[in-house]
Amino acid sequence: MRTRGGRPDVPAPDSPWNEIVPGLWMGGHEYRGEAGRLEFAVVRDEFDLVQTLLRLPGHGPDPGVAHQVWPIPDGPLDGTQLAGVIRLAEAACEALDAGRRVLVRCYHGYNRSGLVVAHTLVRQGCSADAAIRLIRARRSPWALHNALFVEYLQAGLSTARLLEELTE
Repeated sequence: MRTRGGRPDVPAPDSPWNEIVPGLWMGGHEYRGEAGRLEFAVVRDEFDLVQTLLRLPGHGPDPGVAHQVWPIPDGPLDGTQLAGVIRLAEAACEALDAGRRVLVRCYHGYNRSGLVVAHTLVRQGCSADAAIRLIRARRSPWALHNALFVEYLQAGLSTARLLEELTE
């Protein structure tokens, strides 16, 4: 088992991205291919909007594809970072309402992308717990294994943002 950032790492997903609800996809930059080797997930033009929470060069998307980048850590977020997550979820909702295909991605497609996708689902009327269950069922049981992100979702991102800004 590899370690990254001093913590045991989780297994790479089996696919570059997975559809969580129609039009809303969640993925990462690396996955375990059919031969069992790690492969890079490179986005071309499969999606109309790509939201990237960890940018790695050479992973796309193609020119002309809408690309929103908001790098955040897979750890505690400050009020500004949470505000960006909220804005990304709003943009994802707008794109979905317009019939566009949206990919939200981070390193493995588990935590950071899960936070944005779950908040998108909450904005569409899903409870936080139901959103988390759906993401884990559709992407991976490892999705949203960051307990702090789950707490943010259960408290509500707006509330979490206010609380983080009070402690800054």
